[in-house]
Amino acid sequence: MKIPRLIIWLASVFAASTLLAADPTDEGVALTIYNQNFGVVRERRKVNVEEKAGMVRFTDVASQIDGTSVQFKSITDPDATILEQNYEYDLVSADKLLEKYIDKQIEVLTKDGSHYRGTLQSFDGNQLVIRRADEKGGGIVMVQRGDNVKDIQFGALPEGLITKPTLVWKLATEKLGEQLIEVAYQTGGINWQADYNAVLNANDSALDLGGWVTINNQSGTTYKDAKLKLIAGDVRRLQPPMLQGAVGGYRAMGMAKEAAGFEEKSFFEYHLYTLGRPSTVAQNQTKQIELLKTADVPVKKVFLYDGAPQFRFYGGLNSDASYGSEEGNKKVNVIIEVKNSKDNHMGMALPKGKVRLYKRDEADGSLEFIGEDQIDHTPKDETIKLHIGDAFDIVGERKRTNFTIDVNAHVITESFEIHVRNHKAEPVDVLVKETLYRWSNWEIIESNQKWTKYDSSTIHFPIHVDKDGEQVITYTVRYTW
Repeated sequence: MKIPRLIIWLASVFAASTLLAADPTDEGVALTIYNQNFGVVRERRKVNVEEKAGMVRFTDVASQIDGTSVQFKSITDPDATILEQNYEYDLVSADKLLEKYIDKQIEVLTKDGSHYRGTLQSFDGNQLVIRRADEKGGGIVMVQRGDNVKDIQFGALPEGLITKPTLVWKLATEKLGEQLIEVAYQTGGINWQADYNAVLNANDSALDLGGWVTINNQSGTTYKDAKLKLIAGDVRRLQPPMLQGAVGGYRAMGMAKEAAGFEEKSFFEYHLYTLGRPSTVAQNQTKQIELLKTADVPVKKVFLYDGAPQFRFYGGLNSDASYGSEEGNKKVNVIIEVKNSKDNHMGMALPKGKVRLYKRDEADGSLEFIGEDQIDHTPKDETIKLHIGDAFDIVGERKRTNFTIDVNAHVITESFEIHVRNHKAEPVDVLVKETLYRWSNWEIIESNQKWTKYDSSTIHFPIHVDKDGEQVITYTVRYTW
């Protein structure tokens, strides 16, 4: 069961290591972020190997590091081996300092100017208990905490407490002093997502599309001037995922090389987006970087009427006479279809994300929001279908007109009547969707309109409705078992 995680780890380390391969003597950090709230960090840094026991301390690592994923390599001394590896995350805090100073001397200054020096006996959130050892003699005093305490002085930082999460290695090496090392690890708390903004043209036949990458870093450290990569795809990870504490490259659509934006390519069974310039990803920061920009993408607007979206075929015979008898939905969906192809000025694999659509009001030139939808990871040459809202001036009406069942003959017959009314100033084409939800063996025995079979339980009626006009569909379906 651990093999998939190993494969993913090796692939992610390779993805990060290629960013640092240009000059083996360079210091720097490479960051590969997955859209599943984790990342792989690979850093080269000069450190000091202490003469005593060959200890190396590596600070400023992510506080959400997976300590079991850490990889270490010395560039200066490739023969160096690790005897011990520790991840120290017992960070200093006021209460931890006080806990370490039980039975030790502290000095406390309160806001009224009072001064207390002595041995700390105990503490809680409200008060300190001190055995005094100052000019005022001995005895026990209780000092209120909160706003009352202005200053507490300690002798030194107790052993075992640190100010930053730190990786510590004990090395077997002949080269003490400064070394260039390379460290790689996984961390949680860092994520990215894609967001798209599209502007439809005046006659809804094409759109201009822009995409942005949004990175949210809560991993616990800053990655300064990082060489940045993003991986899109559904990477399998074993739970729990974290310990807390190509075919050639294809440049982003309409992106000039000088802009040093993202370059996309296939990578294993996922897609990799490499930023062509360093970028700092700060802790507690949300950063946006342009992913793509293209114009004049042909689209198709589809009006879809699904009069009974709540009724589905669940794999078994449904002979309940009341099922499907309710009056149907009246809303007609507005769907924008976009083919992600090179001929349509697209063709780059699109990461999953939200697509927001706008249209310009010709009266004053302002952009107005007209709807949004979510897309999944979409390869090239696939069609994206965006449900952006419901038509105001097109209305559907669906009702069942007949139902009979002959249990002995194993036959159910059901009839429907569907009305689609167009109140727009121009004619429209509407696709009427009907789900055959009672049984898998069915046939349409009567219909006044042409229909097509979409799948094993769905038929489509493509109809044309004149302006201020109406179309009526009547059909009868027979189920046998």
